[in-house]
Amino acid sequence: MPLVDEQGKVTGQAPRSQVHNGSKLLHPVVHLHVLNNKGSILIQKRPADKIIQPGKWDTAVGGHISVGETLEQALKKEVFEEIGLKEFSAKLQKVYKWESEVEAELIYLFTTYDYKGFGIQSDEVEELRFWTKNQVEKNLGKNVFTPNFEVEFRMLQELKLI
Repeated sequence: MPLVDEQGKVTGQAPRSQVHNGSKLLHPVVHLHVLNNKGSILIQKRPADKIIQPGKWDTAVGGHISVGETLEQALKKEVFEEIGLKEFSAKLQKVYKWESEVEAELIYLFTTYDYKGFGIQSDEVEELRFWTKNQVEKNLGKNVFTPNFEVEFRMLQELKLI
C-alpha cells in the first residue's frame, strides 16, 4: 500500500499487515456514501469474521487505494467489488485523517445518488440496506455502527447532504 502525508503525497510503501498493526502509518482509502433523494443512506453490515469492527454497520463502500492506482480507479474498483455498481457519478466531499487503535487513514469521502442495480458482491459485505436519517440517529452511540461511520454521518449532516 502507498504511504502518504496529510496532503495525500505518496511518501513510501508498506504491506497491509504493517499499516494495520498499530504502526499508524498513514495510508489512503476511499469511502462512498450512497444517498437517495428521500434522505436515506445505504449502509453495509460488516461480516462477523472481520478483524476490524466485526458485525457493525458501516459506510456503503470503503477500501484501500493500491500502489500506482488513481483515486478514480480505486473508487470504481471498490464500488464494483462491494456493491456491484458499474455506472455512477460521485462527488468528493471531504478529505480527512482518521485514526483508530490499529491504523491511520487519509480518507477521501465521496457521495453519490446513483444506486440502480446495487447489491452485495463479495464476502466483505454481510448485509446492505437503506436506513433513514431517523433510524441512524436513534442508533448512534449504541455500538451498532463503526465509530468512523458515526463521524462521517455527522459530516454528511454538516454538509447538509442528509
